[in-house]
Amino acid sequence: MLDVAPFTDAPPVPHPPERPPEWRRRWTHWRNRVLGSPVFQDWASRLPIFASVSRRRAASAFDLVAGFTYSQILLAAVQTGLLDLLDAGPCNADDIARSTALSHAAATRLLRAAAALDLAEEVAPGCWMLGQQGAALRSNPGALAMVAHHPLLYADLSDPLALLRQDRQEPTALSRFWHYHSETDGEIAGRYSSLMAASQQMVAQQAMGAYAFDRHCRLLDIGGGHGAFVNALAPACPSLELGIFDLPPVLSGATNLPSRVSLHPGDFFADALPTGYDCITLSRILHDHDDDRCLRILRGIRAALPENGRLVIAEPMAGARGAKAMGDAYFGLYLWAMNSGRPRTPTEYGEMLHKAGFRHWQQKRTATPVIASVIVSSY
Repeated sequence: MLDVAPFTDAPPVPHPPERPPEWRRRWTHWRNRVLGSPVFQDWASRLPIFASVSRRRAASAFDLVAGFTYSQILLAAVQTGLLDLLDAGPCNADDIARSTALSHAAATRLLRAAAALDLAEEVAPGCWMLGQQGAALRSNPGALAMVAHHPLLYADLSDPLALLRQDRQEPTALSRFWHYHSETDGEIAGRYSSLMAASQQMVAQQAMGAYAFDRHCRLLDIGGGHGAFVNALAPACPSLELGIFDLPPVLSGATNLPSRVSLHPGDFFADALPTGYDCITLSRILHDHDDDRCLRILRGIRAALPENGRLVIAEPMAGARGAKAMGDAYFGLYLWAMNSGRPRTPTEYGEMLHKAGFRHWQQKRTATPVIASVIVSSY
């Protein structure tokens, strides 16, 4: 747990970029010249003490070059149902070809590519089963749901410079999929909420591992969709009264909820939030919105919480230890393509919470920061 002191009353003042210390500049320049030298690379690859490091760096560099191909192999494995077929039992290339409408040669090529990524495993000559990475992914419906809709992201990233240069008001494939409002029809809202629900179970598990929700009496999940987050909380906190606040067309699809869950239709950009809840949660909500809209949400929550209330924010964050690529690389470009939101560090959330009227915040350690980090705030 990271305890953060209360903020001062003054809002943060932006500073111009700092120049690095002279030693840091010189060291970085020298290091990069050495690492980029073919002579050094050849020498390091021959010296046993450096050879393994050299091989790892070379493999890592190639992964950067080939990453898109890897993700497309995963997409093909998901779209064809390959992971389910391999999980059902040993298969050969003919079995896979019949089930996926591929030729024998194409099925073999896909199996070998999947095996190279540990999605599949050749357990005997010509006989294939699920690999370790494939087994882990198959048990993760949230990750599989994200992979299944990645063609939208890939369409937007086919020309990354064009995407970065265009006006963020210009529609993209991702923005057309994700953005909806209070007048959106139920089908579109349901499509959005179903994808969110598939990943919310993972986020809820991280949040419950980081924070004891059963210390509260009543909890309201803002933007709770079809109730995946509260459904995960309900068995762990049997005495906790639960509520969901979301748009009317979204809540119309919220079914199979415990009887102690109250539904509150509304728009958190336009309507006051219901009061009487001593804990309010935001699960993968803020990073989807730009700063001004985040502040509106946070100020609404500040007005609704009682004096002893807590706000719990659970979502992927930038700068997370062991998950930095996820924050600024994956979600940085993902949210840019979405035309809304940005990855933020815990400190950036703290500054925003201060502006919204919260005086204290803590970052809670989570088991898997690549899925979600957690911040708890109060006033």
